[in-house]
Amino acid sequence: MTSTSNRVVYWGTGRRKTAVARVRVVPGSGSVTINGRPGDNYLNYNPVYLAAVKAPLQTLGLEAQYDLLVNVRGGGLTGQADAIKQGAARALCDLSPDNRKPLKIEGHLSRDPRAKERRKYGLKKARKAPQFSKR
Repeated sequence: MTSTSNRVVYWGTGRRKTAVARVRVVPGSGSVTINGRPGDNYLNYNPVYLAAVKAPLQTLGLEAQYDLLVNVRGGGLTGQADAIKQGAARALCDLSPDNRKPLKIEGHLSRDPRAKERRKYGLKKARKAPQFSKR
């Protein structure tokens, strides 16, 4: 939590695959700004991504009371949306310790460990082997 000119700001960092999101939760009207653009515009007007981003606020019933200001980089839109969700949930835990339990139950605080497996030598992809021929 930081305070800048009478405005309380709560910070949270979220990660998913290679995406990293730095999320600021500030008192407002419920708008989402991602990398300086409106949230729905940045997420290609995809309702699934937008719902994921707003899920922690909706879990606590605060979607009309706080704005999300997000800087996100790396990964694709799915990874970025989930990283923003985790960052927002962490920031809301700073807002009030009572928020932690409902967010934890809904799974918003859990880091998804799944990531792309590295390619191994002798293989075409992580596990795909070249075609085998006996002769």
